[in-house]
Amino acid sequence: MDPSEAESNQGAAVEVIKDKNGIDQVVLRSPRGASARVSLQGGQILSWKTDQDEELLFTSSKAIFKPPKAVRGGIPICFPQFGTRGLLEQHGFARNKIWFIDENPPPLHPNDSNGKAYTDLQLKPSEEDLKIWPHSFEFRLRVSLAEDGYLTMISRIRNINCKPFSFSFAYRTYLSISDISEVRVEGLETLDYLDNLCDKERFTEQGDALTFESEVDRVYLSSSDVIAVFDHEKKRTFTIQKEGLPDFGVWNPWEKKSKSIADFGDEEYKKMLCIDGAAVEKPITLKPGEEWTGRLVLSVVPSS
Repeated sequence: MDPSEAESNQGAAVEVIKDKNGIDQVVLRSPRGASARVSLQGGQILSWKTDQDEELLFTSSKAIFKPPKAVRGGIPICFPQFGTRGLLEQHGFARNKIWFIDENPPPLHPNDSNGKAYTDLQLKPSEEDLKIWPHSFEFRLRVSLAEDGYLTMISRIRNINCKPFSFSFAYRTYLSISDISEVRVEGLETLDYLDNLCDKERFTEQGDALTFESEVDRVYLSSSDVIAVFDHEKKRTFTIQKEGLPDFGVWNPWEKKSKSIADFGDEEYKKMLCIDGAAVEKPITLKPGEEWTGRLVLSVVPSS
């Protein structure tokens, strides 16, 4: 955030700190006291707190903070591959790379800056990356925190290659919840989904709202751009809005799977739900010089 804009962003603060591995993290604070923390390791958001200092994102108590491994929790970015749908490592390499602060990003709309604390990060492929995925790109990420605590991520991916390339993408958002059996998700009714527990077979959602009583690992296709996650016990509702991302991923590992994940506590499935704004079924293709933008906006409100 440059100083000339600081006047229009009164009380919004941006601070760079170092984690215990010496990697920079950017802390964003809103005038009312909400905060977010994003690591240059993976461009991963690790914390998003209300103005009451309540953490809204889940991070496993067994999370491993050892680069280049992505941390289990927060909001890792899956690029250029979602899951195991391709030849790359699971969820692609972006979440395992060191990003850098972009001092001079191409401008975004003034609404994406005014009154917000924000930071711009960038990822460019290394020689090593180009060996495993031979496509030149620029990936710019804007993370911003508004006065009302809304958290926004804007990804801009440009093809700087001389040939087209395709990719899949997700913001894998680990929400912190009180109890998975007390949560319902609205906005996925009547949609088709791919069930990763049934070899990516296609089904249609029959329920009015999605509730959880066993493992769920699905990608809902061509969904509307807003869904709501109601947490009855905490009396709060998350709203997740997306643009440029046709799909929503939904994941909870439940009891059995949790025990097989090294960096995840056996009982922690009760306290988390992953909701991913994603482009999975139909990869995004960019011609040379073309740019794609994908946006996710997270908000939380009290509910009765």
